[in-house]
Amino acid sequence: MKIAITGATSGIGAEKVKALAPLCEHLFLLVRNEKKARELIQSTPSLANKSTVIYCDLSDLKSVTKAAATLSKKTQSLDVLINNAGGIFPEKTITKDGHEQTFSINHLGHFLLTYLSLPLLKNENGGKVINVSSEAYKAANVNKKDLELKDNFGSFKAYANVKLFNILFTKSLAEKHGNENISAYALHPGVVNTNFGGQSNGFFKFLLLLAKPFMISPKKGAETGIFLATTEQAPGNNGGYFKNSKATKTNSTASSKPLRDLLWEYSLAEIQPFLTETTPD
Repeated sequence: MKIAITGATSGIGAEKVKALAPLCEHLFLLVRNEKKARELIQSTPSLANKSTVIYCDLSDLKSVTKAAATLSKKTQSLDVLINNAGGIFPEKTITKDGHEQTFSINHLGHFLLTYLSLPLLKNENGGKVINVSSEAYKAANVNKKDLELKDNFGSFKAYANVKLFNILFTKSLAEKHGNENISAYALHPGVVNTNFGGQSNGFFKFLLLLAKPFMISPKKGAETGIFLATTEQAPGNNGGYFKNSKATKTNSTASSKPLRDLLWEYSLAEIQPFLTETTPD
């Protein structure tokens, strides 16, 4: 089994790497902090001689394109792509590509990476995409004319929206590429005790402090992702949303075909400058 994962150097990402390493033929760590990735490899004996570190900054779409190209040079096929990286940010920041940072890191960067990796995932064994979402999606409030919230940014609102987008993207992947042996799943890892949200301020930071005594460990939070990566046939339908390793129904917004079509069309248009002639239709 060959697996690529973003956000692999800490929290639930690192726990997934440690658990999956003994089961893998090769693990590709797509990370922004290469030093931390190499430290993780050195501290995990089962990663020896079967891991590759690839620099990937999800806020820089050129970096994502280069990472996907490197991945394609390193392997001819991929069994699982885990879009694990994410974050919430206290202030609106526009990336060098002109996108709101929360949108780019949590959604658009992964959209581009997945799109460019589809040729690797379309193999005889069947490729799998796993997107880490959150129950925060239920608080989403999408402005269809401003998907990135460039004009009316709010830290938690932006985060809730992109977690919804993770689910919508998952459903679109299953819908558009399920007949090409691609399966896609979104998941809620639980409320995990990591450094997530450390930069937050205001009411959301207050909520995090209140929730801290009830948070689960990163190891526990990694379980559903590990389950989906290693289960040959996940229960439920392709495009499903999982909590505690079980398929779970989403609300009507997360099931909206018009909204997921709008998100797909917008995202596809935004990544066009970063595509090559060899990318899929």
